[in-house]
Amino acid sequence: MGNLRGLIVFDLDGTLIDSERDLADSVNALLVEDGAEALPLASIASMVGDGAAALIRRAFDAARLQMNDRSLSRFLEHYDQRLTRTTRPYPGIIEALQVLTQRSHCAVLTNKPLDHTQRLLEELELAPFFSASVGGDGPFPRKPDPAGLLHLIADHAATPDTTVLVGDSHIDAATAAAAGTGFCLAEYGFGARTIREEQLRPSDLRISRPVDLVGALKGFSG
Repeated sequence: MGNLRGLIVFDLDGTLIDSERDLADSVNALLVEDGAEALPLASIASMVGDGAAALIRRAFDAARLQMNDRSLSRFLEHYDQRLTRTTRPYPGIIEALQVLTQRSHCAVLTNKPLDHTQRLLEELELAPFFSASVGGDGPFPRKPDPAGLLHLIADHAATPDTTVLVGDSHIDAATAAAAGTGFCLAEYGFGARTIREEQLRPSDLRISRPVDLVGALKGFSG
């Protein structure tokens, strides 16, 4: 698969898709069901990025609730019903991918369960742009462990210095640093609200709009 020079790996939530409302509504449905008050949208968005289990643990802590052995599975049921209710690709993402995939391999690396990842990519018509997807419930540890990213690099016959990870959170920045790849911060994503300057490297790229991806990532493509 190494006939193209660059590999561009994308985070999903907050990078390719704006899933903030559906995630928050699913969390709040669970909290209300268990007798708590709903949390603000921005509070829940700040908890996203480490996978569903971490999201629910943080939400229950914030709501001062005790998790039980059904909390995670019940959240996934709520989310399954809301998966694409309001979630859409960020404006400009599809147009950027149409250009980028002509000159680079593109893949997805997310801490979201793979089933939901694949459904979202299919239903939002993003799947044709990606040659591989690694989810948070597969054989690799979740980000910021670099194992999933290193697997994608090897699978595409790429190298860390010809690979860039595009993401919106400090978790993505740490994953890229651990793997020795480039990193591009999607400042438009909801995870970028909580990132701190010291969590970025001087060489890291930044974009404020998806349309800027094409120009920013030209060094990682043929």
